[in-house]
Amino acid sequence: MTDQSAPLVLFNSLTRALEPFVPVHPGEARVYSCGPTVYNYPHIGNMRAYVFADVLGRTLSWKGYKLTHVINITDVGHLTDDADAGEDKLEKAAKANAQSIWDIARHYTQAYWADIDALGIRQPAHWSIATDYVPAMIEFARSIAEKHCYELPGGLYFDVSTVADYGKLARAATDEGEGRIEQVEGKRHQADFAIWRKTPPGETRQMEWDSPWGRGAPGWHLECSVMSGKLLGFPFDIHTGGIDHREIHHPNEIAQNQAFCCAGSLADPANSGARMWMHNNFLVERSGKMSKSSGEFLRLQLLIDKGYHPLAYRLLCLQAHYRSELEFSWEGLGAALTRLKRMVMAVAQLKERAEPGADASGWRSHAKLAPLVDRFDAAISEDLNTAVALTVLDEVIALKKIDPALKLAAIAALDGVLGLNLMGLSRTDLRLRPKAATITEEEIARVIAARQEARAAKDFAQSDTLRDELAAQGVDAMDGDPLGWDWRLG
Repeated sequence: MTDQSAPLVLFNSLTRALEPFVPVHPGEARVYSCGPTVYNYPHIGNMRAYVFADVLGRTLSWKGYKLTHVINITDVGHLTDDADAGEDKLEKAAKANAQSIWDIARHYTQAYWADIDALGIRQPAHWSIATDYVPAMIEFARSIAEKHCYELPGGLYFDVSTVADYGKLARAATDEGEGRIEQVEGKRHQADFAIWRKTPPGETRQMEWDSPWGRGAPGWHLECSVMSGKLLGFPFDIHTGGIDHREIHHPNEIAQNQAFCCAGSLADPANSGARMWMHNNFLVERSGKMSKSSGEFLRLQLLIDKGYHPLAYRLLCLQAHYRSELEFSWEGLGAALTRLKRMVMAVAQLKERAEPGADASGWRSHAKLAPLVDRFDAAISEDLNTAVALTVLDEVIALKKIDPALKLAAIAALDGVLGLNLMGLSRTDLRLRPKAATITEEEIARVIAARQEARAAKDFAQSDTLRDELAAQGVDAMDGDPLGWDWRLG
C-alpha cells in the first residue's frame, strides 16, 4: 500500500451496501469489465461504463494495488434482445451490410478501441475476444450440464432452480422483470436461459462450432463466466458493467459461476464468482439519440465533429457520481470543455514558471498540498466520488505562493486518478474545428473586435453571445488569455 491513508470503500450491487475493499489476493486487484458487442459503433452512453471502470482501475493503482484488468470483446452469441431472444447481433449486422461477420467484428472492435484511446482510458491487462474461448466455453458447459442443465430442440438450457438465490443481484423476480425473458416451449422455468444454441435445421451461421449438444454457438452469458474465470480465477475481486446488465446478464453469469464452482448461497458474495459487483448508471439524453436505432446516434465521433474534444466528455462523466443518472446536453458538454481548457491553461502557465530539473519529491508532505491531497484521497476512496475529487483538484490548481514544480507534481498525481491528461494536453489540442464550420478569418476578426468593444463597454451579455457565436464555429475566445486570441484556421 502507498501512503494514501483513507480506506477504499465501494458499493457492492450484490449486497446493496458500501463495503471496504479487501482483495482476494493481498496486494492485488483483479477486475473484469463487460465489454462491447462489436456489431455497431458504441454510443457515448456505452462509453460511460469504460470511463467508470478506468477510474476504478486508476484508483486501485493509486491505492497501491497491482491491478489486473480484463475487458472482453463479444463477437458472437449476443442476441438482439438481452433477455435471450432474437438473432445474433453480429450475424444480423453481417447480413445487413453484406459483409463477413469477421470483418464486421474487426471494424467495430477497432472503432471501439479508438474511442477507448481518445477518452484516455488505460489499456487493460487483457482484451479477451469471445471467439478465442469457444473450446473453453464448451468444456465449462460440459462440466455443469449434468447437474444444472437440460436440452431442448433449440439448445442447452440452464435450470435456475439448481442454484441458490438466483436473481439476488437484480432483486427483480417480479412479473415485470420476468416478462422480458423469452418464452420457449419446454423451458422448466421462465427465467431459464440458453448457454448453447443449436443452429436451426436448414440454416448455416457464419460463426458456429461443433458441441455435444449439436452445431451452434455459445450463449452471451456463458462467455463472460468463462473468460473471467480463465483470466482472473474464481473468486476475483470486482466485476463491473452498466446498470442494464444488473437485471439479466449478470444474474445469469452468477448462476453459471455458482454451478461451476460448486458454490453455495450468495450470502457469501464470493460464491458469485466475484466478491463485488459494481454498476454505473445510465447516461440520459432527452431527444432519444442515445439509441443506435435513431440513425445519427450520439457516438464520440459526432462530438468531435461538432468541435468538442473527447476528454471534455470524460470530464462531463467525472462531474457526476458513477451511480447517478447523468443527463447529456450540448450546453453541459460545452461547460465541461471550458473547465478543461482553464485547467490546461493553468498547467501550461505553471510549466512556464517551473525551474527545469527542480526537485519536486516533497509534494506529498508540503504544508499546503498535504491537506488537499488527503481530501482528494478521501473523496476518491468513498466509492469513487470524482465530483468532489475534481473540486479538490481545482483548489490545488488555484493555490498561491507555492513552488510551481511541487504544484505540477501534485496535479500530475491527482490527474493520474482522473485521467484528464492535464500534463500532456495543450490548449491547441482542445481546439477542434467543427466539421460544418464555414467561418473565415475576416469574419473571425470582425467578431473578435466587436466582442472587445462589448467588453470595454461592460456589455457582458453581448460579449458572451459573440463568444458563443465563435465557439459554435470552432473558434476559441477565452477571457484571461494574455494573447487575446491565438486561433488560426487549419
